[in-house]
Parts: sequence; C-alpha cells; structure tokens
Amino acid sequence: MTKIYIQGTFGAYSHLAALEIDPKAEVVPCKTFDECFLKVLSESDSRMVIPESNRITGNIGIEYLIFKYRLNIYAEHFQKIEHNLLGQPGANLNDIKDVYSHTQGLSQCSNFIKKNKLIEHVRADTAGSAEAISKKKNKSEAAIASSLSAKIYKLKVLAPSIENEKGNTTRFLVMGKDILQPDYRDNRYITSFLFKLKSKPAALYQSLGGFAINGVNLTKLQSYPEQNSFESYFFLCDLDGHIEDPKVQKSLEELGLHCQDFHVLGVFEADKFRDK
Repeated sequence: MTKIYIQGTFGAYSHLAALEIDPKAEVVPCKTFDECFLKVLSESDSRMVIPESNRITGNIGIEYLIFKYRLNIYAEHFQKIEHNLLGQPGANLNDIKDVYSHTQGLSQCSNFIKKNKLIEHVRADTAGSAEAISKKKNKSEAAIASSLSAKIYKLKVLAPSIENEKGNTTRFLVMGKDILQPDYRDNRYITSFLFKLKSKPAALYQSLGGFAINGVNLTKLQSYPEQNSFESYFFLCDLDGHIEDPKVQKSLEELGLHCQDFHVLGVFEADKFRDK
C-alpha cells in the first residue's frame, strides 16, 4: 500500500485528490507543506500530493519549497473543486451567521457569502474548519469545505456547489524522492524543470530562443525571487514534450548555456484534463 502525504487534515481537497489518484493509498495528513516535503525526502517509497495552482486564484505558493527540496514530479492531477456550506445535522441555511474556511475557499465563494450576509473567519484549511465546526456544535456556524469533509465529520450539506465559478479546478502534483520517468512513447508528456540564469543583460530573452527555434511549446514559465532575496530569481517551467525528444534536448542544451543553476524536476504524462 502506497503512503501518500498531504497538507491539511482528512477531508481536505488534497485528500480527495489522493484518493482519486490511488483509492487504496494510505493517506497521511501533515500540518504544513514543509512537513510533507521532509517526510517524503526521508522515505523513498512514499509519495506526496500537493496543490500547485488553481484555475481561478492562481498559484498556491509552494514554489520556494519545490526549489528548496527538489523532489521529483511523477504525475499531475487536475481536481475539480466543489465548495459546500457544511453545518450541524439539525441546522438550516437561515441559521448560519458565521462561516469558516481557508482564505481561498472564502474568496472562491464570495458571491454566496455576500448574498447570505455571512461573517467570514479565515482558518488554516477547509477540512480543519469542518472538523472544528463538528466539535463546537453551534447551529449558527458553518464551514466551506468538500463533500468528503461532510461525510468524515458527520455534517450536513446546507448548500452544495457554492463556488463563484463552475469548473473551478486545482492542479495537484504527485512528488517523491527517487527519479522515475516514463519511457518515451507516442503519448503527450510534460517535462518540468527549474533554472536560474547567469546575471547578464537580456539573459532570459537569449535563453528562450532555443525553444522557439526547435518548435517546443512552453506551457508554464514563472519567476520567483529566491528566499530572502530581491535580486536573485529562479524560474519554474513546464514544456510540452519528453526530455528524450531530440527537439526538447536541443532546447534544454541551449538554455543550459545561459544558466547558473538548472534542474529537471520530472517527466510525466500530461493529464487528460489538458485535452478538454
């Protein structure tokens, strides 16, 4: 049985994603993302499922940990996010005055919250809010969390799918310690890597020329300051293709000429969600 670490508690969207990826997995909650990385770094046969970005609210904010620990990416998984208002079994929507959730859960349901004149309370995570509500047993308090949280903590779904925009999706990464790459076949692959450029004028412009010349499509390119620095930046990048594809190899060789630091994070099959 595979052990999968997640940030948050049981019922979190990471828990939901882990079960969709591997229904038989042993899911182990961690308080912080840092703890997830450290656990997986010390156990070769374990995995970690972490949210990387959300279609509506953007990056989750774990890029500096990816840069710091450099664990390997084995897969991506796009998880549909459906927020629900959860309350006590005997409560109704009219009873609710206060709502608790993660800041993203609250922001993604802002229209519903305003319409029902609820008072927001920011908490560390969605499932943790549901767990706290279940213990307090106050009919005027509710949490915004997953339907899985409702089952786990025996709460009532007072209002389903209350997110502002339907089709809300979070991209999760499956990561681990050992290097594992799929064989190069006739499938769609993503190669993920990070790099830091040499300090010289027009370095980024020059470094990306190889991708254009070789016809390689970049699906993600984002810059982040190194921790405790406003002068040194690293880039996280995804490209369409397998690292063994000659076009990809030539592009990365060209990029390497301009880099102070370069590291391949993973090669994996593209999630079928990308074809939608």
